[in-house]
Parts: sequence; structure tokens; C-alpha cells
Amino acid sequence: MRVFYVFKIKEEFKYLYKNNYSSLYNLLKHIYYLGKEDYNYGENIFYQLTDKIDKSLYDRTLFIKLHKEIPYSKRNDIHIMNNLYRDEVSRLIIKNSYMKIESESSYSSFFGYLSNLDDNFFVCDFTYSDFFFLDGIKTLV
Repeated sequence: MRVFYVFKIKEEFKYLYKNNYSSLYNLLKHIYYLGKEDYNYGENIFYQLTDKIDKSLYDRTLFIKLHKEIPYSKRNDIHIMNNLYRDEVSRLIIKNSYMKIESESSYSSFFGYLSNLDDNFFVCDFTYSDFFFLDGIKTLV
């Protein structure tokens, strides 16, 4: 199972790190693995790098779009995609500061839908050291 974290990076930091996404990833990874004693430090850096996510807007937009197009359901705050054609089961949880995607495969169909919502979404899989901006997905799909 893959776990992807999606962050909305501020435009100026996306531009600053445009030739070195690995530095941005390493910074977020460092914040992710900080201990509780350094929580305030990590929180300050995190909020300098990221914009707040409009949870209600994205929840509503995805629900309206997805329930018409694909095998999809939503239970409480969890969006669930069960696409038998792609042999994929993915779950998306939207928070105010990040989104979390749990996928049975190395790719989630949620990426394509999220890439249409904002160009500044940065995806990190801290377990597999995988990272990319979702606007790059548009050129791949």
C-alpha cells in the first residue's frame, strides 16, 4: 500500500524550487519526521511553505464530479475510488493543511482529478521517497 501526502505549495516556493524539487521534498520530509519537542518549529516552517486547502470546496467539487463518472463513494470524510478496470482501490482524505491518498497501487486516479483543481499540489510518498508536482501529471496522462 502506498501513502501519498498532497500539499498545496505557495507559488513563490514552487518557483524557487522549480529546478530542485528534491530539496522541497527533503524539507517536507524533515518536517514530517520531527519529534514532538520540535512541533512549533516544524509547524512554522510548514505554514511558510504551504497554503491552506479549502476542504469544503474540494470535498464538494470532487464529490459532484466523481460520483457521475466512475465507481466512487464517499463515507464521512473519506473519498473512495474502486476502479475495477484499473485494478485500483484508493482512499482520499482532505484536511485543511494537506490531503492523504492511500492507494493499493503506485498510482491513484485521484491525481488526475486533483491536478485539474490546482497547479501547486506537491505529492510526497515518504516511505518510497517519491515526489512530484501534480501539474506534471497533466502532461503524462
